[in-house]
Amino acid sequence: MTTPTTLEVDPGPPPTDESPTPASRTAAAIAGALGAALALSIGEVAAAFNDNVTSLVTAIGEFIIDITPGDLIAESINTIGGLQKPLLLGGITIVSLAIGAWLGVKGRLQPSVVLAGFAFFGLVGALAASRSQLTSAGAAWAVALLAAAAGAVVTLVLLGVSKRPAGAPTGALVPGTPLTQAADRRRFLTFSGAAVGTAAVWGASRVGGTSAAERAREEILTQTAASSTTVPGAEAAPSTPLPSGEFDTVSGITSHLTPISPEDEFYLIDTALSKPQVDPSTWNLSIDGMVDTPISYTYDELLQRDMVTREVTLSCVSNPIGGNLVGNAQWRGIPLSELFEEAGIQDPTNLESQIFMRSVDGFTCGFPTPLAYDGRTAMLALEMNGEPLPINHGFPARIVVAGLYGYVSATKWIEQISITEWDGVDGFWIPRGWSKEGPVKTQSRIDVPRTGSRVDAGPVTVAGIAWSPTIGIDRVELSFDQGESWQLAELANTENDEAWVQWKYDWTATPGEYLVGVRATDKSGFTQSPIPVAPAPNGAEGYHVSRIVVS
Repeated sequence: MTTPTTLEVDPGPPPTDESPTPASRTAAAIAGALGAALALSIGEVAAAFNDNVTSLVTAIGEFIIDITPGDLIAESINTIGGLQKPLLLGGITIVSLAIGAWLGVKGRLQPSVVLAGFAFFGLVGALAASRSQLTSAGAAWAVALLAAAAGAVVTLVLLGVSKRPAGAPTGALVPGTPLTQAADRRRFLTFSGAAVGTAAVWGASRVGGTSAAERAREEILTQTAASSTTVPGAEAAPSTPLPSGEFDTVSGITSHLTPISPEDEFYLIDTALSKPQVDPSTWNLSIDGMVDTPISYTYDELLQRDMVTREVTLSCVSNPIGGNLVGNAQWRGIPLSELFEEAGIQDPTNLESQIFMRSVDGFTCGFPTPLAYDGRTAMLALEMNGEPLPINHGFPARIVVAGLYGYVSATKWIEQISITEWDGVDGFWIPRGWSKEGPVKTQSRIDVPRTGSRVDAGPVTVAGIAWSPTIGIDRVELSFDQGESWQLAELANTENDEAWVQWKYDWTATPGEYLVGVRATDKSGFTQSPIPVAPAPNGAEGYHVSRIVVS
């Protein structure tokens, strides 16, 4: 009997996939994050090359600020101060990259998710940017949609190049030969490197460029320096040195004038995430509303006018007791009353009217009209500490009013002043819970020794500043026994009652731990209250106390 022969059939090559294998989750996340980074960098580039375009990150940040309750903003200022804006912008950037990474992972299997996701966030960016006073709606939409499209394309391209090619051998553990995997990795890294490089170069252009405002300011500084240079056979141009504080030599005390160069120590609190870059050659200031003749001025016209110079202390309403959101500077500019006289203000004594101001970035505030006529400094300032206003402090022009918190008066980058009914319109901060009138409260601060300091027994100088703009400081007192007794401090001379005054007290310290308190009495006879009051809604109150250990 014959046994059947079994035929052995050659199975041929291993089976292959008809379509590429999706990218790994890690590669997909990287692809999405790089797409988002490129999209954000396009927004920065657009803002760098066009002073009238707002970056997407900044636009979203400004939208967040607009919808944030005022008390929450005040708490963030008290807690982290000037870091709130960098943290907000950094947070927006990180969240955007994380969302991009998520879109990349989801887009491994569904590329339409990438397209829909970037389209949605392009729409959000366009809507946020088009709200800004510093950009046109058309430019906002063009930049946002271009950025979203570029981000989506880069993400999809990187997802594509990170796939295993069709026809590669399948296997439970090995999705391709070592050579295939190496080629895939090289291709992915090449495209990723190109995306990273492009985003970095484009993003860096935001930092490296100079605006028309910066160039104009530098030109003014150069012209001023040239005009004061002695020419052989000619008399040197006169110069007025900035005043120095009588107690500036006391180690640790706040200087009489707050420096703006080379290190800008003057506090910066405003609603602008990206400081407006205002070209003075195209800027003008308009005055309208309840006036006989609406009028406008160019920057050059204002420079030709006679100006006054005054020392004025400005303070933020959010400044806590002992805080540093206060600064003193020498301001030079034109009294508002002179400009209003030319416009023909209809009733300067009307308590039911206000001077309502608008910045180029849309910030608004107002204060009662009669305050511009009661003898205090109320000026359109063009210079600060002998220089054209720094960009951060309002170049080319801003408002300075003595005795009022900044949120109702200190409009930077101003472009419009309107005389309106007091109840007709509210400034930016009023609907957010702050008082409509914002007179600066009498305050004092210990600068040295700082709280927590350890000093040796013997002679110790306790020093600081006190302020009550328009009223002036009559005396400053210190207590070393928690208010049981008070010692009179020595006051420095000051130019006027609108500037802060330095004070010091020579203390013979004995070993022990002390809670040193300070209080000021202004020239109206008012003495600071010891009861702590939070900054909201109209300014902090209470004694500043420094804990000092003497050994």
